[in-house]
Amino acid sequence: MRRHIALAFLRQRLLQVVPVVVGIALMNFVILQLAPGDVVDVLAGEAGAATPETMAQLRASFGLDQPLWLQLVRYLGQIATLDLGFSYRQNMPVFDLIMSRLPATLVLMAMAMAIALVLGVGLGVLSAVRVRRWPDWLVSLGTLVAYAMPTFWLGLMAIVLFSARLHWLPSGGMTDVSAAYTGLAWLRDVALHAILPACTLATFYLAVYTRLVRTAMLELDGADFVRTARAKGAGEIRVTVVHALRNALLPLVTMAGYQVASLLSGAVLVESVFSWPGLGRLAFESVLARDFNLLLGILLLSSLLVTVVNILVDLLYAAIDPRVSVAGSGSRA
Repeated sequence: MRRHIALAFLRQRLLQVVPVVVGIALMNFVILQLAPGDVVDVLAGEAGAATPETMAQLRASFGLDQPLWLQLVRYLGQIATLDLGFSYRQNMPVFDLIMSRLPATLVLMAMAMAIALVLGVGLGVLSAVRVRRWPDWLVSLGTLVAYAMPTFWLGLMAIVLFSARLHWLPSGGMTDVSAAYTGLAWLRDVALHAILPACTLATFYLAVYTRLVRTAMLELDGADFVRTARAKGAGEIRVTVVHALRNALLPLVTMAGYQVASLLSGAVLVESVFSWPGLGRLAFESVLARDFNLLLGILLLSSLLVTVVNILVDLLYAAIDPRVSVAGSGSRA
């Protein structure tokens, strides 16, 4: 029965995704059309010079000479057939280009989210258990500093300290190309290259999750079920972990799901600073090259990724809290 309800919920949410995707596609297309220049201007600038006739021929071959409404219709038709178009700047299909960069971004986001969640929950619980004592003050000060530091500045300082001065970690890239590692050695190399960008990306979210867990734990300290557990003789560790923390994770799960979009936008800065070959850096390069086909594809797939994650968050929310049904979580979102 519960499985049937879950499948019905998924069908309902997937049907809701369709108008959201169409709306996002329209908004992205209109906004990018307002930007000055196009890929032909960039190609002409790189060539040093180009005659008006040559530029007109390039625009005609790229379909940029057509009316705006016709370009929009063609773009929506491509989306309907799961065709993201062609990147004339990179000279390859947009979908293939995105798929080649997507794994790197997913690795970076997964590591950053794992670091932020694990340390955020641990520090939040520590701060709540030792409230108004020196651990609480130390954690509060650290989260305030982490929350206020700009991500790009933190990344540059991390490179200066851990790479240039101490020589502990690589300063950029995803792998050591000259080493040509394979197997476990390659995984270790990727992990070493990912430590600095993942920690840099996780710092802001670590501060947010720490404060969120601390606040939730303090609010639940006087709840009826917590007092009942203590009255039945449950140990303080069991009360904190099993009873209080499980309920404190509910707002954290919701917040983490909604912050996937900001995590993607933060990856643009981090990937640019650390030369990480992911979607963020690719999006930055496509903006500089005025490669709007590629940028539209990145924005669309990023929006789909955020939508899918939010659906999974609703399912996880219902799994953590038995009082919340899957059908109810759909209405909550």
